[in-house]
Amino acid sequence: MAVLFPDLTQERCLLPFTTRWLRAVAPAIWHLSRPSFRDRFRFSPAVQLVQRNFSSSSSTVPPSKETENQNAFDYEYDWIDGAESLERYRPGGYHPIVIDDVLHDRYQVVDKLGFGGYSTTWLAWDLRLQKYAAVKVRSAGSPSNEARVLRVLSSSLGSTSPSSSIHSSSEIRGLDSVPTPLDKFKLQGPNGSHPCYTMVLAQCNLKDASYSRLFPLDVARALSAGLTLAVAYVHSQGYIHGDIHLRNVLAKAAPNINELSIKQFYQKYGEPETVPITERHGKPLPPNAPKQAVIPLYLGKYAEDFSVADTHVLLSDFGAATPASNPKPGKDCHSPLPTRPPEARFEPQKPLSPAADI
Repeated sequence: MAVLFPDLTQERCLLPFTTRWLRAVAPAIWHLSRPSFRDRFRFSPAVQLVQRNFSSSSSTVPPSKETENQNAFDYEYDWIDGAESLERYRPGGYHPIVIDDVLHDRYQVVDKLGFGGYSTTWLAWDLRLQKYAAVKVRSAGSPSNEARVLRVLSSSLGSTSPSSSIHSSSEIRGLDSVPTPLDKFKLQGPNGSHPCYTMVLAQCNLKDASYSRLFPLDVARALSAGLTLAVAYVHSQGYIHGDIHLRNVLAKAAPNINELSIKQFYQKYGEPETVPITERHGKPLPPNAPKQAVIPLYLGKYAEDFSVADTHVLLSDFGAATPASNPKPGKDCHSPLPTRPPEARFEPQKPLSPAADI
């Protein structure tokens, strides 16, 4: 797997450095350019004059009303480092959740595990089974394809005839690396109806674990083997994952975490990190957004601390999965550019194939 064993040539060594530099300075540049920051910053008369001259010479067309409305919407809340895009808390977007909420009369929210463009994922205590679970809450306007695909993949073993090759040990191990939905429900809120499902808990994704770090060689081999088996199983069931990169490859959490009470969990991993959400003009928050943003918890280890016992991988995020018999075109592939298959860029109208996952 190239993502685990990069070619450390001189040319490619420059890319991680450039990426890390951009990650470091981009939030600051973006923050300085925000209207809320500019509104509060007092420019000197000389700077104001330069700004007016520059503005008048660079564009003589006044912004349209639609553009002004869009800009105001884009910066509705003050930016919070490490949090999800707060502007997604709107009708059709994220569901507002705070610590200690009880979802579906069963799952008590303990902390946030992460977020994506169409969902937030929460660590919750299952009040019925007395164990931890990951609860994925999708946006109200997002397609709910993922849960259906996972149900099909997780039920394939039981529905296959005994003579089928699916009963080979390698494919059974591949099935074990595909998350199984444990529960499914919907949440109604100010932003709409949100499909939700729960899964077994994972400790971290491999991207965060390996940032500026290297896995031990035996661990890297085991992780590569586990990911290969997971992809082979998905393909054997007639599906293309369509979005494989290290953020979507998780390391499964140790089962002894369920021995910790919520209080003991906080003592070991720390209290949730929360930051008050503020409207950029000081207006009261609408019901669409939570009162506080929760910064995701890092529950896992770093790459150099991994052992072979930590290499049970889970291939996650099947929101872009598609049947191999009716694949989507390459132009609909939204994987990060460095891991996007070349055919999706150079032949965007051509349907993707299982090879796109390799």
